[in-house]
Amino acid sequence: MKAAVMQGLHKPLAVEAVDDPAPEAGQVVLKVGRCGICGSDLHMTEDEAFGVSAGDILGHEFAGEVVEAASGVSALKPGDLVSVIPIRGCGQCESCKAGEPAWCSQMMLQGGGYAEFAATMEHQCVKLPDGLSLSDGAIIEPVAVALHGVNLSGLQRGDKVLVLGAGPIGLATAFWARHFGAGEVVVQDIADWQESRAMEMGASRFIVDKHDPVGAAERALGGKADIVFECVGVPGLIAQAVDQVRVKGTVLVLGLCTKPDSFVPFTALSKEVRIQTSAFFTVQEYQASLDVLEKGAAEPRTLVTDTIALGDVPMRFEALKQRTHDCKVLIKPGE
Repeated sequence: MKAAVMQGLHKPLAVEAVDDPAPEAGQVVLKVGRCGICGSDLHMTEDEAFGVSAGDILGHEFAGEVVEAASGVSALKPGDLVSVIPIRGCGQCESCKAGEPAWCSQMMLQGGGYAEFAATMEHQCVKLPDGLSLSDGAIIEPVAVALHGVNLSGLQRGDKVLVLGAGPIGLATAFWARHFGAGEVVVQDIADWQESRAMEMGASRFIVDKHDPVGAAERALGGKADIVFECVGVPGLIAQAVDQVRVKGTVLVLGLCTKPDSFVPFTALSKEVRIQTSAFFTVQEYQASLDVLEKGAAEPRTLVTDTIALGDVPMRFEALKQRTHDCKVLIKPGE
């Protein structure tokens, strides 16, 4: 099969012919239908902290068609369309049974979506109901990441919400905040490229002010935010979020930052600000994200700005390392 293969840190991906996946007991092989290019994928090729190396095949936001089932598979058969929960746990421990495979001692992040075929465990697959497409299946993961953050934030109806960053996670966070009844949802970014998309996703205002981001947000919200969602992962933004949130408010950190950062603890302490981090999602939140699409929510589909062939991945992947007008780019490996 063909796959976009990692060549090493700081090097472009390359499309190569590699061996087809051989399923182990309990696994299925999928013909990958769609796979999203995630911001964390971009980080993985630039930062050794993620532990990926030459020869690895990235891609954890994917959906496809079952083409082969190994021994021990009972609920899936060839022809089934599924979305893949990319967090692989043992399936037997208390964390896995509770729907939290991220905290399994054997947890690993499932990759392999940048290829024509991929093998995965049956228990990681969620069947796509009639009416949902493979593209829908590929955007469930980032939507679930945002849902997990909103759930951890303790958001209440009527809350004033500020979302820092208009990437896929930030926009999906705006969607869920509005879905759960936030009174105001302001999205703040350093460029206005995603303004119309943010408004479609549920934002009430979109602001850009590089010179006075704290004041701009306060003016847009009519006061300090009850909750600030940091969805960028750039040093300095946690400190900014602390300035932007009200007394006893919450800063919810979704941004993936692997660089050293700092803030003045007294600033947060003096307001009794709660700083909560968020990673991954639960199986229940993954299912809820699928359910909201099945029930007719069109907003998450707005995240997708382009669908490209596997051969276009190396060049587009490098381009996405710089800010572009794209939001979520999907790969269609069969083309």
